[in-house]
Amino acid sequence: MKKAKKLLSLLLTGIMSVSLLAGCGENDENTLVMGLDVSFPPMGFNDSNGELVGFDVDLAKAVAEKMGVELKLQAIDWNSKETELAGGTVDILWNGLTITPEREEKMLFTRPYLKNRQVVVVRNDSSIQTLADMKGKTIVLQRGSTAVDAIEEEKNKEFRDSLGGEPTVFADNITCFTQVELERADAVVIDEVVADYFMAQDTQKGKFRKLDETLADELYGVAVRKDDTELRDRIQKAMDELYEEGKTAEICEKWFGEDVYYTGE
Repeated sequence: MKKAKKLLSLLLTGIMSVSLLAGCGENDENTLVMGLDVSFPPMGFNDSNGELVGFDVDLAKAVAEKMGVELKLQAIDWNSKETELAGGTVDILWNGLTITPEREEKMLFTRPYLKNRQVVVVRNDSSIQTLADMKGKTIVLQRGSTAVDAIEEEKNKEFRDSLGGEPTVFADNITCFTQVELERADAVVIDEVVADYFMAQDTQKGKFRKLDETLADELYGVAVRKDDTELRDRIQKAMDELYEEGKTAEICEKWFGEDVYYTGE
């Protein structure tokens, strides 16, 4: 009997030890792991010091503080974001993530918090002035981005069919801009939020310009796993409180020079 009790005690101790270790994992309830593309300025990117910064990073930090959890920033391959989220590598996707019907089938979104458009950017000295001028021209896109979706939309079929071949995709938008600058491509289709920020940098001023016509209107949201309603609601509540307190406007001013936070109004 004593041996049996001792064995039971050892088993219980082992189970408790495993439980404690499991509770100390990176994805426990006190840690919020945010998946992001680290080459997506101004939403999330590595600055000159190698630090992860950006509008979404600042907003996520403020939300995590409201929720009383620790935020962990996790760089991911943006083309595999759905897999990373579903597999539990990250708890949320928050990096200029456009809400689309296809994504809503796989993920659960907060309400939109920022407007965006898909635009065409060319070299400043390019002869291209309109979408019609893109006939026979080449474009580059970020792999896994909604620029890819915009090109495939039915309303953009004429534009797509007029191009000089299939678009070339790259891992990040910075590479896309480089391809255009080096005249390896005629244009990049990209989020306007990213294009405006990138072209405003001192090292990029005067190199590029946007066409007046756009390909798609979009809204950004924060995504969690499809069944994680509780987490989505906690994030939304924190975002709403930050808006009421003026914190979202403060973060907008820092990154955009004006309050562009979207509440649906």
